[in-house]
Amino acid sequence: MPLLGAHMSIEGGLHKAFERISLVKGESLQIFSKNQRQWNAPALSASEIKQFAQAWHQWGKWPVAVHDSYLINLANPDAKKANRAVSAFADEIKRTGQLGIPYLIMHPGSHVGAGCEKGLDQLTANLDRAFEKAEEAASVMVLLETTAGQGTGLGATFEELAHVINHSSYSDRLGICFDTCHAFAAGYDLRTKTGYKKTFTDFETIIGLKRLKFFHLNDSKKELGSRVDRHEHIGKGAIGLEGFRLLMNDARFAHHPMVLETPKEKDLKEDIANLKLLRSLLT
Repeated sequence: MPLLGAHMSIEGGLHKAFERISLVKGESLQIFSKNQRQWNAPALSASEIKQFAQAWHQWGKWPVAVHDSYLINLANPDAKKANRAVSAFADEIKRTGQLGIPYLIMHPGSHVGAGCEKGLDQLTANLDRAFEKAEEAASVMVLLETTAGQGTGLGATFEELAHVINHSSYSDRLGICFDTCHAFAAGYDLRTKTGYKKTFTDFETIIGLKRLKFFHLNDSKKELGSRVDRHEHIGKGAIGLEGFRLLMNDARFAHHPMVLETPKEKDLKEDIANLKLLRSLLT
């Protein structure tokens, strides 16, 4: 069965995320490695890294991924802003490597009016620059996240994601994180057997399922092809339960980590309810 979990807060220290994921009986985890609303963060100390490793071991060594800061836009056509983004993303790669985490998930960014083709080329070049700057963190695989394509956002089509993978000098270190809400909002129908089958047949043809390493499980507040990114609780949105039932029982993804990014309060009751519902769909 899939490894179900959630994105968890690191308030009080990185290791605290493991206490939170344990409370909801999660088997996969996503975190930020620093305050994601700030460009800079103090370097990780040896004690922080050790504490994190011990807490991870205690939890059970289930899969963990880092999500990069939403401030980073590697496709920015402004050279000064792009340079800042490259440095920040290189730091994200380094931090992920220091923590022993295999995956760093990123939003492909926005072309800010420069056009899709230029944006994708800029993103690819800057991603390569970030890999070069963080060369000692060679164990980290960057996962490009499927996006809703809101505004000038890149990564809403499998073709756009494939373009980056195929043109990067670090193609072997690139994979995909599939966000159900984003893909649905971008126009990939997951609600029926026919739509679901077509979505992943296209994914296999254009990118290759071997690249798909991680899932974000989110229902969508908005309709199919809306290109609006608004997460909803499982079964309460436009995708509905059938789409998640199909995913939960897809043998190809039986051991993939899948995390919630749905709204929640500090008591995590929403995560507990969403995970219980997802597990009930397994047959």
